Amino acid sequence: MTALAGATPQGGTLNPSGPKVRILYRDGAGTMHLDWPREDLETALRDADGTLWLDIEDPEDGPTRLAESILQDVFHFHPLAIEDALKETHIPKIDDWDDYVYVVFHTSAIDPWTDDLVLQELDVFLGSNYLVTYHTGAMAYLDEGRQAIERDPRDRMKDGADHLLFRFLERSVDQSLKAIEVLDVRIDDIQDQIIARPSPESLQSIFRIKRSAIHLQKTFGPQREVLNKLARDPYKPVRLEHRVYFRDVYDHIVRIHDISESLRDLIAGTLDTYLSVMSNRTNEIMKTLTLVTVMFMPMSFIVGFWGMNFFGETLAFQAPLPKALLFIASLIVMCLSPILMLNYARRHKWF
Repeated sequence: MTALAGATPQGGTLNPSGPKVRILYRDGAGTMHLDWPREDLETALRDADGTLWLDIEDPEDGPTRLAESILQDVFHFHPLAIEDALKETHIPKIDDWDDYVYVVFHTSAIDPWTDDLVLQELDVFLGSNYLVTYHTGAMAYLDEGRQAIERDPRDRMKDGADHLLFRFLERSVDQSLKAIEVLDVRIDDIQDQIIARPSPESLQSIFRIKRSAIHLQKTFGPQREVLNKLARDPYKPVRLEHRVYFRDVYDHIVRIHDISESLRDLIAGTLDTYLSVMSNRTNEIMKTLTLVTVMFMPMSFIVGFWGMNFFGETLAFQAPLPKALLFIASLIVMCLSPILMLNYARRHKWF
């Protein structure tokens, strides 16, 4: 039987203008409470056989006093760990505080308009019978996990808080894989654009994707170390039989890290392609201009050598033929010379 509490400021959800606090609790008897009252948190914490998940979504303009009071007054976390959680300035890491561990993990996404990497930080406090997640913006995989628990409340939290953390980290890594897939597709699109019509905008897109790929790879490195420690180090809140799950996520992120390294090679190849195409275009332009110059060179020579003053007082020399006939003959020679040069270039396959 599921016990539900009302969505009031005294319950699990606050008003939309403030932080959102969601509390799911599976007691030791197996009863699932999808909206546990905030005032009864200590009761849930005393239940060693139960599993408590507290999710705090704080506004992006800064941490609120409510979030700090819950972390400090109810759970009694260390002030340094609370300070780290309320500040989004840390790389992925894990700290052992004996009875609980503090984890910082990042989820990656690509902005579809700018190709910039967007990181969402998730701060986690994992105890033997509770999981506290803190973040400033909505996280899709947390919402999906909550909806999965609501659809099947009996089995989703029965394996404990550490197994619940494993599922969230697994979803986070899968979402980061989607970010790599987006970058891969964008690289293919840019390569097609470069082949069809290279432009300075294409070069800017290449450098934006390169910056995102480098940032993504720098993020995966520390996260790989976090998962490695969860899989191998003897943390008290992580049961021995559940380390294998974190090892599985570690293997996933190692493969993703390798894929992100291959992205850098693709980006470097795309940049080389752009430079080669631009160089070829420049060569084609220079060849065309050179050919035009050569085509009109005989005309320039004739005009400069003979003076071409047919209808003035005198020519540069005393011509035995009429001036009009000389003028027409000169026009014919000057018109034929570019045509002859063009045919000569085509015959030798200069273009």
